[in-house]
Amino acid sequence: MHAMQYEITLPADYDMGVIRHRVATRGHLLDDFPGLGLKAYLIRERGEASPVNQYAPFYLWTRPEGMNAFLWGAGFQGVVQDFGRPVVRHWTGLSYERGPARGALPRTATRHRSPVPSSVAPADAVEAALEESRRLAEAPGVVATALAADPRHWELLRFTLWDHPAPKAPGERYQVLHLSSPEQGRLGEGRQW
Repeated sequence: MHAMQYEITLPADYDMGVIRHRVATRGHLLDDFPGLGLKAYLIRERGEASPVNQYAPFYLWTRPEGMNAFLWGAGFQGVVQDFGRPVVRHWTGLSYERGPARGALPRTATRHRSPVPSSVAPADAVEAALEESRRLAEAPGVVATALAADPRHWELLRFTLWDHPAPKAPGERYQVLHLSSPEQGRLGEGRQW
């Protein structure tokens, strides 16, 4: 599993209705994309628990071929043409857990990034994070949660989809406009090794 996200920060006075229309008319195009576990079409709106207007899709890929086909194909080129070329962050998948609301459509999402301190053994940090993911996956309203790592920057990322307003917690909170999940069943459950 591979996690991927790009963030397009928009002007403070940007009409977020433009992004909502974009997702409403184009979001379905990835509903059957090979290699895509899920894509959450995310936004944050300035003044609504966010300092910025932002379009920030989040992806979980079942295999690198799907991610590559998207990045080097027509799908991502549309983003580049409309918004410029954003930085694309990616992380190696560590775990994926479905929650008690697994059959519900997610309404919100949270993303929390945290550094792995140099004083902590990476394996110990990952084990602690895996245990926290297992606990989080049992929380009411959790559709699914994923844990991933960037070993270049020694960063852990936890991404969680909720069927209700996201709880106030460290990290960013997003509204989910659409979810494409053609190969969600192929993401597996639990740790990824």
